[in-house]
Parts: sequence; structure tokens; C-alpha cells
Amino acid sequence: MTDPQKHTICPIKKTAKLLSDTWTILIIRELIVSDKRFCELEKILEGISTRTLTLKLHKLIDEKLIQKDETNYSLTSKGKKLKIVFDAMTKYGNSL
Repeated sequence: MTDPQKHTICPIKKTAKLLSDTWTILIIRELIVSDKRFCELEKILEGISTRTLTLKLHKLIDEKLIQKDETNYSLTSKGKKLKIVFDAMTKYGNSL
């Protein structure tokens, strides 16, 4: 008999994979605060290269977590659901 659990991906693993690097987490953190232009993100995320920021933004658009209008990047409704994860991370980080 096959185990049905083997055919599903753990939700924590899916979320961890999605948020697997610091730059992705920091980009989402900034977009939770407010919509941003590319140049604003580049300035706020000190140390990120233009290429890395471009690649991360494209990945987040592909994942449907963010969207871009003519000038700004913003969270989609799917991306806004991550706010509770970030609130929990903030609460935990403040307790350290």
C-alpha cells in the first residue's frame, strides 16, 4: 500500500523553498511596507547587484507573488498572504 504523504509536498518545505534566500525575503519585506520602484529597492537593499535584483524580481513575478505596473513593484494577493509569515518572523526575531 502506498503512503499518500509521499505524494504531497510538506507546506513548510514549499514555503521554505519559496523564501530560500535572504534577498527574496528582504524584497518581500520592503514590498509589504509599500510599493517600490526598482531604483528604490536597489538603494534600500544595500549590497544587492542590479543583476541579482532583476533575477529575484523576475522569479517573484513568475511565482505570482509580486507584480509590476508601469513604474512600481507591488505584492499580489498571493504575496500579501506572506505578511503573517513575516509578522511571525519579526516577533521571533525581536525575542532573541
